[in-house]
Amino acid sequence: MEASSKDLLIQVTQFWNLLDDLAESDPERYENFIQQQLKEGKELWAAPEPQFCLQTRILKPREKTLFINLCQWKRIPVPQSTTHPVPISLGKPEDISETSDVYTVIDVAYNPDVLQAAEKDQVKKDLLIRMAMKCIEERLQSTLSQSYHITKLTIKGSIQRMKQNLMGIQNDSTDLRQKMRKELTLEQIRNSIVSSPDHFPQLTLPKNQVSDKAGCLIEEICSTEIQVEMKTPTYELKIVKDENEKPLKIELIVELPGIDSVSLCDLSVSKDDVLIEVSEKYRLHLNLPESVDTEMTTAKFIKEKATLIITMPLV
Repeated sequence: MEASSKDLLIQVTQFWNLLDDLAESDPERYENFIQQQLKEGKELWAAPEPQFCLQTRILKPREKTLFINLCQWKRIPVPQSTTHPVPISLGKPEDISETSDVYTVIDVAYNPDVLQAAEKDQVKKDLLIRMAMKCIEERLQSTLSQSYHITKLTIKGSIQRMKQNLMGIQNDSTDLRQKMRKELTLEQIRNSIVSSPDHFPQLTLPKNQVSDKAGCLIEEICSTEIQVEMKTPTYELKIVKDENEKPLKIELIVELPGIDSVSLCDLSVSKDDVLIEVSEKYRLHLNLPESVDTEMTTAKFIKEKATLIITMPLV
């Protein structure tokens, strides 16, 4: 590993020297090269987008409803051929409670080209869905029902939650600015570890589920992000009514002991749910009993009580 890191450092140094020479000898080519890299980098860091949502059931070890958000993501590579593994990325499964019902949501991402090709071929689409279900069974160590249906929803839950789940990053602007201030030094590159794609797990479908025209292999792209265990804070969710008992708004009061600044709070509200993540200490995801007006939603942080109050007018 040490020899490999030294070779990488030498290659990076040579690369920067070549760029310096190109900038001096041919500024126009240098500018075109940089613009091309910026364009490719922008595509690489593009967020996943929801495609459609499936509903099925987990049969074992405990029976409950499962929603699968199938997404397209440019960061996922296309398979090299129909005989090569189909890359897939799975997010962390989340259990969500709604009144007396408890269900699980998991986000799955394919390359956009793979999903677009499948939209034109129902056999390929069904194959991709079943490969995703097989991969989920392996991840959850569970048994899924072989029947499913595509829901009217494009996504179950909020888009913000899905992006954070798959990308494994915080979208807080302050946090991003802090990250951008850090310089990537050659020493950091030398100490980095490059994972081999050969280490990705591969799954195969049963022969009776495999189409001759479509690839039967699947490879899961595992996230290297360290998952931090966050606590569920104490909270109170209530519907505020007017004097005629007509519902006006939803008020959510969240207690955050140890938090002394609103800048540490990352809040995302959709018309159906709310997600709060606080400085890698607390995480709260709630489905709302009524649809809310996100544009009129307000939040305030009471520093003395370490309490976040979110007011969400009903639609």
